[in-house]
Amino acid sequence: MTPEPALSPSVVVELRHVTKSYAGGVHALRGVSLTVGAGELLAIVGPSGSGKSTMLNVIGTLDKPTSGTVRVAGHDVGALSDARLSALRARHIGFVFQHFHLAAGRDAVDNVADGLLYAGVGPKARRARAREALERVRLGHRLGHRPSELSGGEKQRVAIARALVGEPSVLLADEPTGALDTASGEIVMDLLHELNGTGTTICVITHDHDIAASLPRRVRFRDGEIIADSGPRCRTAGEAG
Repeated sequence: MTPEPALSPSVVVELRHVTKSYAGGVHALRGVSLTVGAGELLAIVGPSGSGKSTMLNVIGTLDKPTSGTVRVAGHDVGALSDARLSALRARHIGFVFQHFHLAAGRDAVDNVADGLLYAGVGPKARRARAREALERVRLGHRLGHRPSELSGGEKQRVAIARALVGEPSVLLADEPTGALDTASGEIVMDLLHELNGTGTTICVITHDHDIAASLPRRVRFRDGEIIADSGPRCRTAGEAG
């Protein structure tokens, strides 16, 4: 049984004074505080080694912070068992990665349906919801195609559909255009804007300042710290409560 949310439903992600350190005195995150509200579209931007990928792993519950508090959809990540953490991830977080991570021998529908494997959804319902998600990203004409038969932009749209099929609270897109040509990248970003317009909360992790500039909120990282946070819904964790 999943714990009851402790925050307002309008707060999807909250980090309070989060640090992440590794052996050898490496500090990837240094006291980071951040709040992401429902329906926001923001860029987490910075150069390589700035801490933004560590930030994604912490928000996505793929990595635990050394100290501080992380809440996703109102749940205190640090208080959850591994089983409950997996359930939280399956229900509330969608991931889109730079290199797609699609199964080569499976068609688009099966690749998207796999996003529901740990959500307690039966095979028939998984495939039905996968088809709906692919229609949503305008790939209804590619349902039976395998990754080798798709362009780079189409592969990324399949990956986005897989991330969305479980109707997560937040979509984390890590360099979603990094492996694409300019035209395909623009299509993917247009799609993310469109999905956000329907209410999906999206965090885009990028080193591309042009992409960051196109989003309504920009959180800039350097040396494990947030050095700037701008946008119409800019709030820090301290201001949220």
